[in-house]
Amino acid sequence: MDSYDVVVVGGGHAGCEAAVAAARMGVRTALYTFDPDSVAQMSCNPSIGGIAKGHLVRELDALGGIMGEAADRTGIQFRLLNASRGPAVQAPRCQSDKYKYINEIRRILFDQENLSVHQSEVVGLIIEKDRIQGVEVKDGRRIQASTVILTTGTFLNGLIHIGGIRQKAGRIHEPASESLAQNLRRIGFEVGRLKTGTPPRLDGNTIDFTRFEEQRGDDCPAFFSLKTERTILPQISCFLGYTNAKLHNLIRENIKQSALYGGVIKGIGPRYCPSVEDKVIKFSEKERHQLFLEPEGLDTDSIYLNGLSSSMPVEVQKKMVASIPGLENARIIRPGYAIEYDFVQPTELRQTMETKKICGLFHAGQINGTTGYEEAAAQGFVAGINAALQSMGLDPVTFPREESYIGTMVDDLVTRGIDEPYRMFTSRSEFRLLLRIDNADRRLKPTGYRLGLVSETDYVVFKQKYREIDLLRYFLKETRWNTRDAACPALAAKVDVQAIRGLTLEEILRRPGIFLEDLDPFMSFHGRKPSSGEIRKIVEIEIRYQGYIQQQVKDAEKMQSLGKRRIPPDFDYNAVDGLNRETKEKLSRIRPADLAMAGRIPGITPAAVSVINIQLEMRKAKNSRNGRKPEKS
Repeated sequence: MDSYDVVVVGGGHAGCEAAVAAARMGVRTALYTFDPDSVAQMSCNPSIGGIAKGHLVRELDALGGIMGEAADRTGIQFRLLNASRGPAVQAPRCQSDKYKYINEIRRILFDQENLSVHQSEVVGLIIEKDRIQGVEVKDGRRIQASTVILTTGTFLNGLIHIGGIRQKAGRIHEPASESLAQNLRRIGFEVGRLKTGTPPRLDGNTIDFTRFEEQRGDDCPAFFSLKTERTILPQISCFLGYTNAKLHNLIRENIKQSALYGGVIKGIGPRYCPSVEDKVIKFSEKERHQLFLEPEGLDTDSIYLNGLSSSMPVEVQKKMVASIPGLENARIIRPGYAIEYDFVQPTELRQTMETKKICGLFHAGQINGTTGYEEAAAQGFVAGINAALQSMGLDPVTFPREESYIGTMVDDLVTRGIDEPYRMFTSRSEFRLLLRIDNADRRLKPTGYRLGLVSETDYVVFKQKYREIDLLRYFLKETRWNTRDAACPALAAKVDVQAIRGLTLEEILRRPGIFLEDLDPFMSFHGRKPSSGEIRKIVEIEIRYQGYIQQQVKDAEKMQSLGKRRIPPDFDYNAVDGLNRETKEKLSRIRPADLAMAGRIPGITPAAVSVINIQLEMRKAKNSRNGRKPEKS
């Protein structure tokens, strides 16, 4: 019987990140997937990053994940979103060559020591006494494993809809995973149904691009990985267009033929990425909706029609596409479709991504009710490191929400659960000024290094970078402006240099419109060489937003103090006077690890948290009187 420390089921973005993380930590890891040639498939739009999603990728890169470098190496257009807004909401995004991205991830997987990739369907889990023992594959073999990570994407009981046509599939032309889905239901997991969709792909040779607004990438790209210095592939444009009244009327006239509106689909779809039918029906007051024409790669003519996700019959989709100026003669290479699939309510999980019911079984990605490559990859990484740690008999690692978007997402999932596909937004974090893209490495690189996922070389570079930042901050705080030292024409054009005499350079930088480059002559006079653009930007942000940052630091410290008040796993909420029945049921089901987590459960009031805290104090005092050691959660 084959035996591994970690078995990963599924080769999507979650599975690939989990498998590589576990293998790099030195444990024997196996990845089982339907097709090793289509790992990390971009089933939806061919892009990585975006608002908050780009934050997740930066954090993954800081920890030693693979998505950021792969995206940079295969990016064909880079843009910094919200560049004109504050640093908390700025985020990188890249258009990827989806085929080169797959090849890059395959290269990483097959070159990775301690990792073997297998083409096979996992049909069942081997469990003894609520402990995972391995998996069973379709040919009848039983694979022994200390831990198992399920990253099944949309494959669990996947069902594709195109008009009235229904097809069992995990993706178009790929089989659904039915046996494993039944296995999870038999175990007793809380299983639900979700829905997502994808738009038609068009032949770029049949499109009149002159009828659309060209969107170029940034001249100075914002990369995901700090190791990336330049673009590798040729850079191309995307194109912006709009729906119109003719298209909207077509949808209204044929709405009953939509699988979504014909009553066939029961799963809940993503609110923030609706089908075009949803847009027209639910937002009837809007005269048009944006469409983006996104090339899927350099060596293909396939164009992804972002914004026209649909489950209409093929013939109706053809008319819909032809109603858009510039697409009158466009040929559909592959029609859009909707897909329903099973998910397991994420309140079944601990913050390590391990299931509460089965020790050693982890879930990551869309099986937890999330949507998006980046959300899946981040969960896969968390599951991968914790499965590896458990297989080595070491303590798990969790990510506090006040320290990362990864931690925010995991905490949201395990504490609140989901009633629609979960997507990451910056607004989900109460600490978003602390969780910027520019400081992801400062927040998380030490953890990646401690886990063995960040190399010694990279960590030395990281430490040198922040040594330079700290020295520059000290210089700006201690040095005062003196007009006799050096002329600064750029500064003089913005302020009265005599009026600011005696101010520290830090105080001057807090003034609107003042940047470090305005002070370059003065700093050179004092022996300071110009810092890199990255370091300048970080220092300017830290100085300019210092007051707001300090306030969020205080708020984070308050949350950390509550987080230190652990709640034992066997705590009996039903025995606590002062909690109503609904509160007791929620707390008993979710089993928060600490008081901070308890307070984030919907419906749990501060008064209830206070009651629990009093009970913990009484329990602690009782144990102390009886001479028992303090309890651990």
